[in-house]
Amino acid sequence: MKIRKHNPLLCLLGQGNKPTKMGSSNSWPAMLVVIGIVVAASASGITAAAPRKPIAVPFGRNYVPTWAFDHIKYYNGGSDIQLFLDKYTGTGFQSKGSYLFGHFSMDIKLVPGDSAGTVTAFYLSSQNSEHDEIDFEFLGNRSGQPYILQTNVFTGGKGDREQRIYLWFDPTQTYHSYSVLWNLYQIVFFVDDVPIRVFKNCKDLGVRFPFNQPMKLYSSLWNADDWATRGGLEKTDWSKAPFVASYKGFHIDGCEASVEAKFCATQGTRWWDQREFQDLDSMQYRRLAWVRQKYTIYNYCNDRSRYPAVPPECKRDRDI
Repeated sequence: MKIRKHNPLLCLLGQGNKPTKMGSSNSWPAMLVVIGIVVAASASGITAAAPRKPIAVPFGRNYVPTWAFDHIKYYNGGSDIQLFLDKYTGTGFQSKGSYLFGHFSMDIKLVPGDSAGTVTAFYLSSQNSEHDEIDFEFLGNRSGQPYILQTNVFTGGKGDREQRIYLWFDPTQTYHSYSVLWNLYQIVFFVDDVPIRVFKNCKDLGVRFPFNQPMKLYSSLWNADDWATRGGLEKTDWSKAPFVASYKGFHIDGCEASVEAKFCATQGTRWWDQREFQDLDSMQYRRLAWVRQKYTIYNYCNDRSRYPAVPPECKRDRDI
């Protein structure tokens, strides 16, 4: 495997297979991919590390409501909040600051029961027409069906990089952590401690990467029954309203900047800039392979109807 000397871990060669069940004969190519990636990482001399443990703080430390203030309820001195959606409106909130790189985490308990048509979102976004964006979107469902988690990455106003997975637990019963690690080398989506997606810096392929547009963090609960559940076939049942999503944690550890700032003043000195966070470690790659094989239900990289030619970052990167 050829490793580029200028940055050996930005993008790795090849394209993984579609997910297969663990233990099947078709899982061997994916496992060989993981082994190859781990060996390459070890050969490069880089020892990876997991993100630092998030620090739970009250809502008001980092966030403010953005609309329908009366649809947000506060508990335990603001350490816990709930968002409400009814037939009149949903609601949302945003971070006080804007950030260039960092580690961002939220503990969420999703809308229980029949949540078809609803979307609970947690994302970063810049504020202009050619915006950058990093998305978690939780798509509601009829009772008894699994939640779908959709992720997406926008760069320069272009998205269309959706991946969808089923979660391996019921996200409506207890809180789970959803977090993003974002630095100059990669964007990693985590569910609890499990990486479910990596978007690497592939600027040398002409693929834009978020690096100079500060982003705010947002979360919202809203009605999207024109597309959210089975492509819009399942509509929101308003007799089940109000729909409630619960939050706590509210962790932000980022390089704060004005909206106009083009670089992080402390670039290279923060923990997420360091060498051990430029790639995943071997255990994280194994967990990512497990998600790919057992829980991934859509990956834009494999969608030939939308992309007859494989997107360049997909063609070269095994782990996205």
